[in-house]
Amino acid sequence: MDTIKIGISIGDINGIGLEVILKTFADDRLMKQCTPMIYGSPKIVSYHKNIINSEFEFHTVHPGEQPQEGKMNVVNCWQENVNITLGKPTELSGQYAGRSLEAAVKALQEGAVDALVTSPINKKAMQMAQFPFPGHTEYLARELDRGEHLMFMVNEGLRIGLATNHLPLRDVADAIDKNLVKRKIQVMEESLRMDFGLERPTIAVLGLNPHASDGGVLGNEEEEFIRPAIVELKKKGMLVMGPFPADGFFGAGQHLKFDGILAMYHDQGLAPFKALSFGNGVNFTAGLTHVRTSPDHGTAYDLAGENKADETSFRRSVYLAMDIARQRKQYVELHDNAMGARQKPADVEGEDEVLKENEE
Repeated sequence: MDTIKIGISIGDINGIGLEVILKTFADDRLMKQCTPMIYGSPKIVSYHKNIINSEFEFHTVHPGEQPQEGKMNVVNCWQENVNITLGKPTELSGQYAGRSLEAAVKALQEGAVDALVTSPINKKAMQMAQFPFPGHTEYLARELDRGEHLMFMVNEGLRIGLATNHLPLRDVADAIDKNLVKRKIQVMEESLRMDFGLERPTIAVLGLNPHASDGGVLGNEEEEFIRPAIVELKKKGMLVMGPFPADGFFGAGQHLKFDGILAMYHDQGLAPFKALSFGNGVNFTAGLTHVRTSPDHGTAYDLAGENKADETSFRRSVYLAMDIARQRKQYVELHDNAMGARQKPADVEGEDEVLKENEE
């Protein structure tokens, strides 16, 4: 049986992306479980390989060629030399991060890889390169759309999703309505079943305002939008609760009681997540047509070229991508088999009626 093929975008070439990639796959045990395909260029990979003084060898392939199992494969996406300026966002670093990402996503869409792990990009560099999206998540939502997506931060049993992603804080309240909250909860519930194998997942929803508005004293979003969404989904049989005041929720350990938690905005979810999981967390985009994960850190320009970057989060991103790819495949197969089993009695009954007619 072929190993799972993991497509990897190299991220910002001036950051730590390739360092953590190379350190991750220096472990032969991981190479036995998946076939990594790095979308970039051998020259850039070799540059970063020299920084960490690694003797690790890789295999170069061109787009469309078959990778070699048991080796790290570098898919040569461009021929030209590229100036690397470690520790700084540049137009070039944004440009080639974008080219790597586009090539990796195309391979994912064409079935050349089974899952995607994206290395960190820098928003300023991407903006300088005219990348028209706030981040990875928004770009991938367009390319791998299933109708709704969810930014989902994962570390073992802690899973925090975001109702809104990369929005200025002043715009968050205007972006939230009942339908948005419902859709995000539904995507989370489906992902917990399909991607994490939880048959009846429990979900907590955080309030937007301090103290979840104290019954409307500190805002009305909870009573107008968030609570009605929860009530409607409860009536449909979902195990969803809230809205909970965000400040005491984590301090009181309530996060340990739920399979998934929906936060209303970026820092409401990521601040506690990183406090509890920094260096071990994984960013997973739920609701897409394909599996995508990434580490929970950025380009870490201050560490670039120092051979000091910790690869733990990136390694966990690879493992989670493999786990979800397998789990999703199993879920789809079981679902298809169940559908077939439900249809079979009707088919048999129809055949019996035909036999009776023939006997008559």
